[in-house]
Amino acid sequence: MSANPAFDTIILNDEDLFACSNQIETIIPRKTLRRIFTSLTWFDYERGKLSQTDCYDRLVAEFGRSTEDIHSAITKTRESLRIHEDLVTLLLELKQQSNNRLRVFTMTNLSVPDCQELKHQLDWSIFDRVFTSAEAGERKPHLGFYKYVMEAATIDSRRTIFVDAEAESVLTARSLGLYGMVLSRDNITEMRRSLHNLFGNPVSRANRYLECTAGNLQSVSDTGVILKENFAQLLILELTGNKNLVDIVEYPRAWNFFHGKGVLTTESYPFDFDTTAVALTVLERDKEVIKSVMNEMLEYIDSDGIVLTYFDRRRGQRIDPVVCVNVLSLFYKFHRESEMRPTLEWIKSVLRNRAYLDGTRYYANAECFLFFVVRLLLSTDNVALHGDLTPLLKERLQERIGIPGDAAQLAMRIIACASVGLRDDLDLSALLKFQCEDGSFELSWTYRYPSSGSFGTSNNNHFSIKIGNRGLTTALAIKAIESAESLKPMIATV
Repeated sequence: MSANPAFDTIILNDEDLFACSNQIETIIPRKTLRRIFTSLTWFDYERGKLSQTDCYDRLVAEFGRSTEDIHSAITKTRESLRIHEDLVTLLLELKQQSNNRLRVFTMTNLSVPDCQELKHQLDWSIFDRVFTSAEAGERKPHLGFYKYVMEAATIDSRRTIFVDAEAESVLTARSLGLYGMVLSRDNITEMRRSLHNLFGNPVSRANRYLECTAGNLQSVSDTGVILKENFAQLLILELTGNKNLVDIVEYPRAWNFFHGKGVLTTESYPFDFDTTAVALTVLERDKEVIKSVMNEMLEYIDSDGIVLTYFDRRRGQRIDPVVCVNVLSLFYKFHRESEMRPTLEWIKSVLRNRAYLDGTRYYANAECFLFFVVRLLLSTDNVALHGDLTPLLKERLQERIGIPGDAAQLAMRIIACASVGLRDDLDLSALLKFQCEDGSFELSWTYRYPSSGSFGTSNNNHFSIKIGNRGLTTALAIKAIESAESLKPMIATV
């Protein structure tokens, strides 16, 4: 699957473009009018099988109303139609975005007389052509109407989007190979988002978002609190290679998650191994300083020999598999992996036994663990490590494909899959739907706080505070799309 299909044509239902006022009053009750418009007589009229006179004569006989009443009610209904300005604006944007290469057609169930009246009443200039059921001799959702349009407009079904509010009409379009979307003008926001995602280049749009919000890609809690923190900024930097995008407060040795005081936790938040390990692998630092920090980390080991989380013994013996993986990445990068053997063995056990399925103490989901395992493998060409982890990692990733998730979760999964040579089109398709109109990808929850409101101090397994970063999610999505499309394995499968 390509993340940017070369669509060059869109077919819309004209009823989405023209809105009928609900305030009109006609001599014929609305309920009866609906019955008229869904009668076989009216269908034949729309297919061009009946003249207006013959149609009205039959309707008089079927519904017991005079010709004058029927004509008046239909005329008032038609005259109440108004252009949907927001949708016209959207179509103009899409045409401009395509350098006017985009063709826009409409298919409408409409008789010849009504079509002629509407052309005088409403502006149809947005359309390259209006196709009516009377012209085709068939109505939607009949196949014949679609085939007529496809032949007359020389339509390539693989490059055409069909939009209609009726699932039945979309089903017929899909059966002929068109990309069908059930969308209604009543939800113009969703229509804008969906069409921009289909016609725009997702990577270009996402990069524009990052550039437009450079330096302000801050994290936020699910309670709406802004957090200025370093961890997400370091990951954005690693994913994009663009220092101008991030806002990082640097530390000379060990690093702190926060820029300053802790937020939603103790103000005097301790330096942590997770942020420190990522910082020392992403940024260039003096090797003697790195050596000194790693030596200090080795002083914080639990009774099983597994590395802890904080440079603070008062936090207790907190361990987290993702933190352990990131510390391993640091030690492997600087060829000191032998000093972390018990931690590595535990990580292997976590991977082997799927202990990560519900996330970890500080990370929200399984994909966080799997993604950082991939990052570990990227940090080293150690043959033994690749031989131990890569085959098992590939199995575990295959198990995850297709499982619903948020944007960051799907992006991490796609990146991880691509790294071991797995093409994950199913999740790529789902990920692309999370792109917002501004080019960003939906905010996703990546970290989580213990319910006590303090990192590392709660014995409770309940997590109530979630943290996400739209910039990080967007950077992950860009990398996921690029990884899936190139599918050049970053890790040699063994």
